[in-house]
Amino acid sequence: MEQQLTTTTNEASTNTEEWITGSEVLLRGLLEEGVECVFGYPGGNVLYIYDAMVHQPDFKHILTRHEQGAIHAADGYARSTGKVGVCIATSGPGATNLVTGIATAHLDSVPLVVITGNVPTTVMGTDAFQEADIISITMPITKHSYMVRDANDLPRIIHEAFHIANSGRKGPVLIDIPKDVSNQRIAYRPADTIQLRGYHGAPQPNPAEIDALLEAIAESRKPVIIAGGGVVYANASQELIEFVHATRIPVATTLLGLGGFPSDDELSLGMLGHHGVYTANMAVQNADLIISIGSRFDDRVTMKLDGFAPQAKRIAHIDIDPAEISKNVKADLACIGDIKDVLAYANTKAQATESGAWLEQLQGYQAQHPLRYTDSDTAIKPQYVLEMISETTQGKAIITTDVGQHQMWTALFYRFKHPRSLITSGGLGTMGFGFPAAIGAQVGNPDRLVVSINGDGGMQMCAQEMAICAIHQIPVKIVVLNNQVLGMVKQQQELMYERRYSQIDLAGSPDFVKLAEAYGIKGLKATTKADAAKVWQEALDTPGPVLIEFVIPTEENVYPMVLAGTTLDQMILGYED
Repeated sequence: MEQQLTTTTNEASTNTEEWITGSEVLLRGLLEEGVECVFGYPGGNVLYIYDAMVHQPDFKHILTRHEQGAIHAADGYARSTGKVGVCIATSGPGATNLVTGIATAHLDSVPLVVITGNVPTTVMGTDAFQEADIISITMPITKHSYMVRDANDLPRIIHEAFHIANSGRKGPVLIDIPKDVSNQRIAYRPADTIQLRGYHGAPQPNPAEIDALLEAIAESRKPVIIAGGGVVYANASQELIEFVHATRIPVATTLLGLGGFPSDDELSLGMLGHHGVYTANMAVQNADLIISIGSRFDDRVTMKLDGFAPQAKRIAHIDIDPAEISKNVKADLACIGDIKDVLAYANTKAQATESGAWLEQLQGYQAQHPLRYTDSDTAIKPQYVLEMISETTQGKAIITTDVGQHQMWTALFYRFKHPRSLITSGGLGTMGFGFPAAIGAQVGNPDRLVVSINGDGGMQMCAQEMAICAIHQIPVKIVVLNNQVLGMVKQQQELMYERRYSQIDLAGSPDFVKLAEAYGIKGLKATTKADAAKVWQEALDTPGPVLIEFVIPTEENVYPMVLAGTTLDQMILGYED
């Protein structure tokens, strides 16, 4: 939605005004916003910006090998740190190569400032070389967009862009800078106070709404919390833990909510939804009160909508964005505001529910159908690999995933204990996301172990970014679960298309160890279960980046699974069905 934007700037002028170019204003503004690193790829219409970097030693830029790698790296940086990620690309194809990454960030509410070059203003609208209307192209997938026509506006625009991206419901903001504007010389005046008329960040929580929720909790006997990515983005994990322990309400998490509530807590039910665990899905289907906290009730969580939570007498929704309330599932109770603030108030009054019998019922579900798989003494099962990685890292690593079967195995079998420890593309499901996102996460968290979990399909979409891991010695541990097939597509064709397999064979993929070595990265490979632990430990003991390929069975599927058009309690468990 278009917003009327105004700011006040410092109008003081002296005889010693500093005259600098728009490009220098941009770099200075980014540094003033606390930007630690920018990921980008140069081209003709951003060359003034890149030329200005030569004279700015404090400005850190990492040259990726593809614009999509740049924006996914910025995204991984943002998700793992809670700060705004920044990337730069040139006009035309450089800008359009960012579109998938912008959409990824938009659907998952990730704060990014995306800077694109454009052709000079004098030739705009003439179909000039490498001209594309990136503002119009990305308008549905950005929180706000700026076309800069005067370099004097840049200090204000940069300041506003960071505020918009990282306040309220977070999201990507685009700044498009024509080439002549980036070379325009101005008397520099830093931005001052922000006043964005028509734009509101987080609304203040309404105590009456929260009190109504607490009353509903007191009346409930079978309550369940659905904790989503909003808990993580609001830095509200501790408040959620306090609320859960005070009320004794069990917690199911969405994919993006993993880590927002510790998986080893006695009240953790695990992930719910399309590939959710039995206990979590059955809890939702039998609850009398559903409390969604920072989850948007997307279709992978609810599955068949008219069969979702049929026993619930009330559904409550806590969210920062009023537009999400009753969008997919009608909310009987709504608490609008920053989740951290809502829970902080709720914790001043929260009391234990009479849910002892309910918790016993859930324990029965867990005993009846625990999460399990059929292991092998010889073949490397992917579930085993994820359990091994979880145990050796003690759940303390930052894990990034690509999209596919390995993503779901990671969600199910890695024990996430801390917020911002899972970096994955949820809403858009972007293949190629996982590895460059790990690079951004490692740059933002240089003292943390970062493990990138990939399939053999997604790994090939951004494998070229191994070059920057080697050059900058970014010590990501790159795991490739190689089943020589597009696994999730195969699984759906097997179960829903009567085994009519079409265009899923990846047997012609490269030797990943040799590919890593070609980029200057150590490569390791395990083909038997006996090799797996040894190879993984060698990777952990090796400084710098390492690629580890685990050859897994082609026929292995992800279970549990709820088929499209069915309800959460109609699960295919795999080992029984």
